[in-house]
Amino acid sequence: MRTPDALLIVFVLAVAAFLATFFVTPGRFEVATPEGGGRAQVVAGTYVAAEGPSPAPLLWGEDRAGLAGFLFEGLVSGDRYSATVGLMAFIFVIGGAFGIILRLGSVDRALLGVLRTGSGETSGVSDLVPVALFVAMSACGAVFGMSEEAIVLSLIVVPALLKSGYDSLTALVCTYVSCQIGFGTSWMNPFSVIIAQGISGLAPMSGLWLRVAIWAAFTAVGAVALWRYARFIRRNPERSLAFASDTRLRASYAASGDSGGRLTGTMSVADWLVLLAVLAGVTWVGWGVTTQGYYLAEMAGQFFVIGLIAAVIGRVFRLNGVDSNALVSAFRDGAVQMTPAILVVGAAKGIVALLGGDNPAVDSVLNTALQGASVLTALLPDWATAWGMYTIQSAINLVVVSGSGQAALTMPLMAPLADLSGVSRQTAVLAFQLGDGMTNLITPASAALMGCLAAARLDWVTWVRFIWRPLLVLMAACSASVLIAHGIGYA
Repeated sequence: MRTPDALLIVFVLAVAAFLATFFVTPGRFEVATPEGGGRAQVVAGTYVAAEGPSPAPLLWGEDRAGLAGFLFEGLVSGDRYSATVGLMAFIFVIGGAFGIILRLGSVDRALLGVLRTGSGETSGVSDLVPVALFVAMSACGAVFGMSEEAIVLSLIVVPALLKSGYDSLTALVCTYVSCQIGFGTSWMNPFSVIIAQGISGLAPMSGLWLRVAIWAAFTAVGAVALWRYARFIRRNPERSLAFASDTRLRASYAASGDSGGRLTGTMSVADWLVLLAVLAGVTWVGWGVTTQGYYLAEMAGQFFVIGLIAAVIGRVFRLNGVDSNALVSAFRDGAVQMTPAILVVGAAKGIVALLGGDNPAVDSVLNTALQGASVLTALLPDWATAWGMYTIQSAINLVVVSGSGQAALTMPLMAPLADLSGVSRQTAVLAFQLGDGMTNLITPASAALMGCLAAARLDWVTWVRFIWRPLLVLMAACSASVLIAHGIGYA
């Protein structure tokens, strides 16, 4: 069985939303601006229902999105400062910039250099090699939103670590697990955090300090746990759950004449210049957002400059043999790879338009759903609502594994629900990103997970037997993080 594509799920939800407008009575809330200014918030207890349902048109209407035009309405909604137009433009530009950076290969050679340092060693020093790789991949997940790229890296890391005496499970923790920890705890992931914050009306990368602390804590604990496991398995290989499959995999390497872990290419001065440019650029972005109030337009310009500087370095030093046309193609291809995410964001926004829009002061079915959810959360303490948001997002992620798609689907409801429930919108976004990241470690709907398992010749059941305990620990830590964020009034 194949899990439906995220865009297919969104289209089905669009039809369901269209049908709901025939049966559900829309309503509205009063909104108020807090003393001292700030974003207008929904006022609890002010919901007023309309006289009856207001069906959406099948095709299109003069002042109402129809089923046939919901995607177009979603794609053209907003302006340069908001979802969806500004957010889509930002995603296109940042995708192109990352396309250039990854095309140059400097990031790959840096990661492979870590492997080369310890490949084939048997001393205790080599136990730090998986740890270093884990930290590096977690950082890539946090900064670049790296996920599917772990498949390609697993094809290299698995044989290299098997040769060094570890098991394939260690390799998958170094690649896929570390990426997902970085992805889920990121402070600047452009494909989840920034999209969710944009939809919620929050400044991109706002609340950076707590997310950096969470990323550092999760990464540090994960690295220590990996170090202990890697040492144990290298000394007791027969205790690995993957011992039988790893034995067959090593035999296949020997039969094919592949020693495993053939690593090509070394870090050059140009590679270091690219990595330093990226590091300086990310620091620049953080400075602009936190001290200068930079938003989508400015951030897009910053990432464009980062990509341009990397392109100049790559062109001058002919990294990976690139020429000017190759660099332009890399930018274009990187932007094109963002198209699925942009379509999901636009389609989800179109669903909101079908329901009557997301303005709480205007009659819409979304407001009626919000009222129903607020009635349920009123029965719970606000901390339970915050934790409930995390558990709901974790469950949704088992089916909708796309971070951008899940943000577009859930945050239009979760953000105003946070206002009504006494939970900050920043905490709601944190609950989303943690829920979006960790259950990716187990869901078979994740193409990245299944690809990495294929690279390691592991079946999904063996992986679940290995990862379920660490996943429970991670989910408990995520729950604690959300509750702490709510307790300190994270904003």
